Amino acid sequence: MQINSSVQVATAGEALIDFIAHPDGRFEPCLGGAVYNLTRALARQGVSTAYLNPLSRDRFGRQLAAMLQQDGVQLAQPEPVLQVTSLAVVNVNDQGHPDYAFYREGVADRATSAAALTQACQTFEALSLVCTGALALAPEDADTYLPWLAAQRQAGRTVVVDANLRPSVMSNLDQYRRHVLTALQYADVIKASDEDLASLAIPGTNAFSQAAHLLQNSRANVLALTLGAQGAALLTCSGQVFRARELAPLAVVDTVGAGDCFLAGLVVAMLAHQLTADWGATDVAQPLAQDVLGSAVASASLCVMQRGCVPPTRSQVLQRMARVAQSFEVQ
Repeated sequence: MQINSSVQVATAGEALIDFIAHPDGRFEPCLGGAVYNLTRALARQGVSTAYLNPLSRDRFGRQLAAMLQQDGVQLAQPEPVLQVTSLAVVNVNDQGHPDYAFYREGVADRATSAAALTQACQTFEALSLVCTGALALAPEDADTYLPWLAAQRQAGRTVVVDANLRPSVMSNLDQYRRHVLTALQYADVIKASDEDLASLAIPGTNAFSQAAHLLQNSRANVLALTLGAQGAALLTCSGQVFRARELAPLAVVDTVGAGDCFLAGLVVAMLAHQLTADWGATDVAQPLAQDVLGSAVASASLCVMQRGCVPPTRSQVLQRMARVAQSFEVQ
């Protein structure tokens, strides 16, 4: 088995083509998928990243692979597979929020197994953190991702899971909720939006109490909560709450990929500070929280000001962070 000593982060989950609807009825094909966007965003911010799932040999699969490689991502399975590329039809409303319909039967990114994902991770000597979420949390893929997540925890790697729910496309919402909550039990760090928490029907009077309830009833030490135009928060299992937002309203083009870029900014800062899986188990110093959360918010802000998911570079994020730091709060 050939060992690669450079990869720090491995991602597993969907890579697909978003057909984004235009007002005139046209559909524009764009490279996408939450985990795919996250993978690109990590690499563009200078993190040595591997994408674990296979890609199709069709035209779309070749385009997905080419963009990952252009951004510096290592393909754990470089040989393309026969299965076709996943598709999504995306309608964006007047506020820039997307709504999805997915076509994912017999597709390339699902043509894998827990054993294949686990074996791929074993080839990365420096691998310290893994990420998944979104469509990987569909109940029908439980046998693929849950054993892999368990193996990563056992190997001592930090596990980051993005809830990133898609309730409108799940046939059994109760089953979906239960499965997502099960998957989150494998996480050291959870990322969720206020909309995710509402879809999961987490007890609580507001997003903060819901997030605290989820964190207290999981094995995670940190929960990163996104709040749309209201910014974001970082909650620790020791009871701390940190908040950050942009000083002025942003010129939002659309929010496609914003959560993925947010999570990339968070992970990049975690790696920069060499944070271990249990970093939220004790009180987090304010400058550390400010840097981690500020990196995440700045990454998301730069994304929403462009059409589609165009992940920023690290230098762009660092320049933007100064504005976020000025509005940092501790609760």
